[in-house]
Amino acid sequence: MTTNDVDDGSQVGPLLDRAAGPVASFTGDGAYDRDDVYGAVAERYPGAAVIVPPRERVVPSAAVETAPTQRDEHLRIIAASRYNRRTLAEAAIGRYKRVIGDALRSLTDGRSSDRGGHRRSRPEPHA
Repeated sequence: MTTNDVDDGSQVGPLLDRAAGPVASFTGDGAYDRDDVYGAVAERYPGAAVIVPPRERVVPSAAVETAPTQRDEHLRIIAASRYNRRTLAEAAIGRYKRVIGDALRSLTDGRSSDRGGHRRSRPEPHA
């Protein structure tokens, strides 16, 4: 845990220095999508994978055409798979199902009742 005045990404090097054995991968959230994080991992564990989601409006490195970095390869794969659009669509459907999914089923399968245990003849309006 870091305080508000310390950037999480700046602590990756010291954290990796404390690792007792080999590191196969480093996983973090979008705050770790930075060149210095990839560099700290590669410097200490050249074969380790860095698994972090790219930030919004991400751009590849300047050397993407001649010497692509691990991050550049991740961006290429994500762009090719249309990952971002699919993720947004799946998240929207998940929210939709959470909000009204069970409510719709309960009105159609006979489980809906008022507090007295009597079935309602029609659904109550919702605010």
